[in-house]
Amino acid sequence: MKAAVKSNFDAIIAGAGLIGLSIGYGLSRRGMSVLILDGEDTAIRAARGNFGLVWVQGKGAYFPPYADWTMRSSELWPKLTDELQEIDGPEIGLHQDGGLTICLSEAEMQKRFEKLDHLRAHQNGRFRFEMLDRATLKDIMPGIGPQVVGAAYCAHDGHVNPLYLMRALQNGVVKNGGVCISNTPVQDICKSGTSIRVCTKDGDFECQRLVLAAGLANATLAPKVGLRQSLRPQKGQIVVTEKLEQQLPLPTLLLRQTDEGGLMIGDSHEDTGFETSVTPDVVSGIANRALATLPGLADVGVVRSWAALRVMSKDGYPIYDQSETMSGAFAVSCHSGVTLSAAHALDLASYIAEGRLGQELDGFSQRRFNV
Repeated sequence: MKAAVKSNFDAIIAGAGLIGLSIGYGLSRRGMSVLILDGEDTAIRAARGNFGLVWVQGKGAYFPPYADWTMRSSELWPKLTDELQEIDGPEIGLHQDGGLTICLSEAEMQKRFEKLDHLRAHQNGRFRFEMLDRATLKDIMPGIGPQVVGAAYCAHDGHVNPLYLMRALQNGVVKNGGVCISNTPVQDICKSGTSIRVCTKDGDFECQRLVLAAGLANATLAPKVGLRQSLRPQKGQIVVTEKLEQQLPLPTLLLRQTDEGGLMIGDSHEDTGFETSVTPDVVSGIANRALATLPGLADVGVVRSWAALRVMSKDGYPIYDQSETMSGAFAVSCHSGVTLSAAHALDLASYIAEGRLGQELDGFSQRRFNV
């Protein structure tokens, strides 16, 4: 039997993934009463498959607002980490010592340089990167294979344990007086006087601020507040090895080593609808590139693998919108839940509390697709 929960809150968040928890934590740290409503156990969840990168390198190369927003979040990550560790206690596994994109040909090196140089050109010196030749990279990663030509290095990059992050954010919400209810998806939304009423199978709740952060479900929830979220699923598959001695001093787009020792391997991007099975051909392709990078992994055991769905907009960039027909309602959708967690908790939550999105987020509106 569930304990009784009050029916009125300053803010309600639909969705308890990394986006919803980050915003919920950000609102609660401002002294607002927060209710987070999570979906059913069978709900499609991007967070359960997250690779855990805090990544700047290459993001927004051809969309400056995204580059700025990503860089801002990277800069805020140490502050968020300090806050969460003070509240929650255990480490969340943040390492922000830089990251690598491994290149297996001169063509890959040139393509990567051109993309990062384009990004640097519109960042006014804020974004920095280095192209490392094979010899320099081998000093960092002695085990690289003969196919490896070099890598792009970016000091802004890093990684974190996404499960520890989710736990810390949820604990932060609760310790700030917030409430998280599982297995209670939002069924309907309507106006109730000057408040917003959120209807669920466990009862109705009212609030002044509503944030839709329900991943792919935002496509059906957003119209209830007069918004649209053009979203599609994109499948990614991940392989995890047995625990090893240190193999990777820095994370890469394909490989990262957890604090516990296991290697996470994965970089697939598949348009398969809502299908989430692990497929041998894709896993084989992921493994082959990992072996080309580090041939010593040939004898390493695989302990598990999984597939999950990213939340993708038409152009791959986040969607941030506020309703014009239901004051106080916002919708947030993106696939960079880890990287943007700090910006969502410390900047976006402040905007939502104040009732208006910041000017730097104007370019992320669904309106950009109305052309």
